[in-house]
Amino acid sequence: MRRLACALLLALATPAWGEAPQSFPGQGTLEAGFAPWDDVEAMVVRAIQDARKQILVQAFSFTSRPIARALIAARARGVDVQVTADRDQTFAGEGSRIPDLVKGGVPVWLEVRYQSAHNKVMVIDADTSTPVVITGSANWTAAAARKNAENVLVLRNNHALTRAYAANWRRHRDDALPYGRNRK
Repeated sequence: MRRLACALLLALATPAWGEAPQSFPGQGTLEAGFAPWDDVEAMVVRAIQDARKQILVQAFSFTSRPIARALIAARARGVDVQVTADRDQTFAGEGSRIPDLVKGGVPVWLEVRYQSAHNKVMVIDADTSTPVVITGSANWTAAAARKNAENVLVLRNNHALTRAYAANWRRHRDDALPYGRNRK
């Protein structure tokens, strides 16, 4: 009986799998960068600097000082910057920039529902005429930019795709805990 109750609780807590993936028309422009050869960190910083309204960030590991500085600067110039981050990675080691973002006034939510909140995504200005999605294998880290074999893809002006990424970001934020409420 106890095993049945545990199995039932686990089933209720597990998200529904098997939803059909969404398709989007090929629109806009694509910029691809491949680390360590291309300066993928600079690609991300440039996109942040071009943001005018909002930046939604999903992070697994976040140790990049230039990206953190760019996000804090965007917040200071009036851009709505919000972050979801993997809780375990946020408190692993001493290099996390998440505390810097919080000190810079950026709201952060920590994802605790998944074994790994492994997304590496930025959604920029989703509801404007110039939306941007940044994604790829690279974490927001110096190692990803200079030591690893990684890729970064900047997708510009695909409105439907950007709205889908923004909706996914909100779904993750709604399941996460505000920074400071659950620090391990």
